[in-house]
Amino acid sequence: MSDTEVLGRIRGYVQDGDSEGCVGSTKQALELGIKPLVIVDEGLSAGIRIVGEKFGTGELFLPDLMMAVEAMKEGMKIVEPELKKMKVEKKSLGTVLIGTVYGDIHDIGKSIVATMLELNGYSVVDLGVSVPVQTFVESIKKIKPQIVGLSALLSTTMREQKEVVETVKNEGLRGDVCIIVGGAPVSAQWAEEIGADGYGANAELAVQLVKKLID
Repeated sequence: MSDTEVLGRIRGYVQDGDSEGCVGSTKQALELGIKPLVIVDEGLSAGIRIVGEKFGTGELFLPDLMMAVEAMKEGMKIVEPELKKMKVEKKSLGTVLIGTVYGDIHDIGKSIVATMLELNGYSVVDLGVSVPVQTFVESIKKIKPQIVGLSALLSTTMREQKEVVETVKNEGLRGDVCIIVGGAPVSAQWAEEIGADGYGANAELAVQLVKKLID
């Protein structure tokens, strides 16, 4: 089997959410001598990007995306030890600080965005859920990210996004970071209203927005 065929299989298994198939083909790729970074770039990451695009256009749904992410992660477990042996580190395209705002414990959407960003070459610091405003501020000062992502899955917690934006501004940090917002009740209009730099309707669009803002 050729390198191209194996990489194609990896992409296909990721798209199908087939973790077992993805692991098997990833091992096969290593046995064939395909470089770990090539497996990541042309196999695993390429597959998840296709899934993200289809999710963004409505061709696939959240369960499909979650299964694909899980398959990709299982494949990455096979590749990561080889990357460490080679002491290979991919240059980060930028740092994104992300978290679900205070009072909101929803995690899935935010975690998918974080995973998609990592797969597209960004360093992600995930603060978790129900993150207090001051934690965002302190983390910005410490980590110095280019982007801050605020997730809110409840209409009652959307106000916390506004609170973060205003507090970051009052702390004199607004010029240092771009702030993006997302979540089921959030909209582009809301982002503009609270002074955020953009709104990501889904994981793929959030990645595109981060790329645009950093570039």
